[in-house]
Amino acid sequence: MPNRITTLFNIEYPIIQAGMVWNSGWRLASAASNSGILGLLGAGSMYPEVLREHIQKCKKATTKPFGVNVPMLYPNIQEIMDIIVEDGVKIVFTSAGNPKTWTNWLQERGIIVVHVVSSLKFALKAQEAGVDAIVAEGFEAGGHNGRDETTTLTLIPIVKEHVTVPLIAAGGIATGKAMLATMILGADGVQIGSRFVASEESSAHQAFKQMVVDAKEGDTQLTLKELVPVRLIKNKFYNEVEALYKTGPTVNQLKDLLGRGRAKKGMFEGDLDNGELEIGQISGLIHDIKPVSEIVKDIVNEFEAAKNQISDF
Repeated sequence: MPNRITTLFNIEYPIIQAGMVWNSGWRLASAASNSGILGLLGAGSMYPEVLREHIQKCKKATTKPFGVNVPMLYPNIQEIMDIIVEDGVKIVFTSAGNPKTWTNWLQERGIIVVHVVSSLKFALKAQEAGVDAIVAEGFEAGGHNGRDETTTLTLIPIVKEHVTVPLIAAGGIATGKAMLATMILGADGVQIGSRFVASEESSAHQAFKQMVVDAKEGDTQLTLKELVPVRLIKNKFYNEVEALYKTGPTVNQLKDLLGRGRAKKGMFEGDLDNGELEIGQISGLIHDIKPVSEIVKDIVNEFEAAKNQISDF
C-alpha cells in the first residue's frame, strides 16, 4: 500500500511500531521491521551505551529500515544523538521537547526526522522546524501524554487541515479498522504502541504483558498532570496517587511519591503493585500475546477487508 509514509521510510505498510520505554528493544524493533513496517527502538529507557548495543543488535537482526525514538528532555541527549549518527541510524522520532533543537542537526547528517505532538499548536511548530513528518497522538495513548486531552478522532482532522508534511496518527489504534478510520480522517499512516507491548518480542515483563491483555475498558487513567501527564493501568501505586490528590498535594509531594524508576519497576521488572504501568486505553481491546509478524498480518488483513467493505457500501 504505497503512500507518502511508505515512500519516506522505504517500508511496505504505513505502520510504525512506537518506540516505548522498557518495551521497545532490538527484538521488537527488528521483528517489526522484518514484518514490513517501521520498527523503533525506545531510547528513553536506555543509557547511551545500552542504546548503542541495541542499535548494533538490531542491525544484525534486520536489513530493513528501523529508527530510534528520542525523548529530548532526557539526560545525555548529545551523547545519544552522537551514537545514532555514529552507528548509522537513518530515522529519528523526537518527542518531549522543541523540534527546532535537533531537527536541522540531524537532517544535515542525512537523518529523517519525525516529531511527536499532541496538539495543532505543536504540530505547526514542528512543521516550521522543518521535520519530515509529524506524529499526532491523541490522549487515548499510553505513557506520557499531552495536556489538552484531545482525542485522536478530533486531533487528526484538525492537524490535517493545517499541515502539509506527512501525518501519522497515534493513540487508540490497535486494529486495521482503526488504522483505516484515521487514514480516512487524513493520516498517511499510523503509529501503534500498546498492541506491540503485548507481543512475544516486546522487552516488557511477561506479568505486565498479561496485565495488558487482562485490562478492560476503564482500567487506565491519565494522572500526574502537574508533572507530566501519564496514562497508567490502575494499581496500588495509582491508588496511592489518587489518595494523595485528596490532600491537595504540592508538586514536590507528587514528585516524592513518584520517586525514580517506577516505570522500570512496573513494565520491565514486573512489579504490578508498586510500578508505573503505562498503557493506552485500547488495552481493553487487546486479548492475546502474539508474535509481531502475526500482529502486523492481522492489522493489514483487517485494514484491507474494511477498505473493501467501505467500497461495497
